[in-house]
Amino acid sequence: MTQIQMTQPPTIAFFPEASFGAALNCVAIAQSLAKRGAVPVFICHPGFTGIFADYGFKEYHLPPPAPQNDPSDYWQAFIKRHLPHFNLSPLDQLPTYVGPTWDAIVDTVIAAEAGLQTLLRQISPAAIVLDNVIMFPAVAQAGCPWVRVVSCAETELPDAAVPPYLSGQSMADPARVGFDRAYLQATKAAHQRYIDFRLASGLPRLPAGQFMETSDALNLVLSPKAVRYDRATPLIQPIFRYLEGCVRDEAQFDVPQFPNPDGPLVYLSFGSLGAMDTTLMDRMIRVFATIPARFIVNVGGFPEAYRHVPDNVFLGSWFPQPSVVAQSDLFIHHGGNNSFCEALYFGVPSLIIPYCWDGHDNATRAQETGVGHSLPRAGFTDEALRDAIQSLLADQAMAGCLCGIAAQMQADPGPDAAANAILAVV
Repeated sequence: MTQIQMTQPPTIAFFPEASFGAALNCVAIAQSLAKRGAVPVFICHPGFTGIFADYGFKEYHLPPPAPQNDPSDYWQAFIKRHLPHFNLSPLDQLPTYVGPTWDAIVDTVIAAEAGLQTLLRQISPAAIVLDNVIMFPAVAQAGCPWVRVVSCAETELPDAAVPPYLSGQSMADPARVGFDRAYLQATKAAHQRYIDFRLASGLPRLPAGQFMETSDALNLVLSPKAVRYDRATPLIQPIFRYLEGCVRDEAQFDVPQFPNPDGPLVYLSFGSLGAMDTTLMDRMIRVFATIPARFIVNVGGFPEAYRHVPDNVFLGSWFPQPSVVAQSDLFIHHGGNNSFCEALYFGVPSLIIPYCWDGHDNATRAQETGVGHSLPRAGFTDEALRDAIQSLLADQAMAGCLCGIAAQMQADPGPDAAANAILAVV
C-alpha cells in the first residue's frame, strides 16, 4: 500500500447523497484514507445519522429542512408513492419518475445550502469529496479542492459513444435521439429551477439536462475495465481516475445453517428502498422454494411482511453485503452500481431486475459484457425467474470470465487508488 507523507493530517469531508450506495462507496474510500493518516469526516443528510459513526467516522449533521417533520422517511415515502411507475419502461419513467425525482433533488439542494455552508466553515476541510448527481453551491465555494465521485453508472458522464443516462439502451439502439429529447423535456422545469438557484448563488449555468459539472481537481469514476465503455472522447488522467470497484472493509458474515446444507448460495438484495416492494419479493421467495439452492434475502425494514418462508430461504433486515457476496454463487439485485461492482469484484454473476435510475443501464451492460443477465421488473413469469437463476448458476464459461475480472479488480483496489488520488490533490 502506497504511503503518502503528510506534515499535518488533512481533514477530508465526505458528502454523499442520501442513498446507501453512495454512502457505503464513500465509506470504502474513507477507510483507505484513514489508513494513510488522513482524517475523514462525513456530512450527513437527515436520516443517515449513525451510519458513518458505526464505521468509526465523525459525523456532521445537516439540520432537517422542516423541524416539525421527521425527514428520515422522506425518500422512503417518495419511493413508495412511485412503486407503480417502476413497472414502466425507462422511456415511460421519464415523466412519471425521473422528472419528479429531479424536482425532489433540487428541493434537497436548496434546503441544504445554508446548513451546508455553516458545516463547511466549521469543518474547514482540506478537500471535499462529493458523491452526488447534483452540485451544491456551498461545496463549489468552500475555498478548497472538491472531488467528484461518479458512483452511479458511467453513463452519468455523457459521450457520443455512450448510451443515454438512465435509458437502459445499448449503443446499437436507434431510439437514442428520441430518449435524449424526452429526457430534456422531463427535466426541463427542474433544471431551470436549479439553474436559477445556481446563478443566484454565484455559479455558472450548466447545459440543458445537466445538474453537475466535472471537478477541475479530480473526478473518480466507479467503472471497472470489464464493463467500461470505449468513449469517443476519453476521460483523461489525472483529472479523471477510474476505480476498479470500491469495496469497503466490513464485518464477516457466517452463512446460517440450512436444513439442507448443500446447493449453491444465492443472495437477493434490492437495496433499502427496493425492499419496500414486498409483493415482488414475496413472489420471488415462493419461486425460490422450488429451486435446489440456498437463498439469503435482504428484506430491509419489512420482515413482518413475509409469513411463509421456505426452509431454503433466510431473511434478514441487514447484511454485511461484501462478505455475503464473496461467499455467494449468484447475486440478484436491482442494478445499483455499488452492488453491480461488488458482484464483479468477487467474481459473482448478476441477475439484475432493475426498477429505476442507473439500474436500467447496468442491466443492459451486464448482458452486453457477458457478466450476468437481466429480467424486467414487470412481466416475467415464475418459469423465467427459475430458468434465469439456474442457467446462471450452471454457466461455467461466465464463471471463468468473472474469475479473471475479479483477479484484475482485486489487484487494483479502488479505495486505495481513490485515497492516493485525493491526497495528491490535497
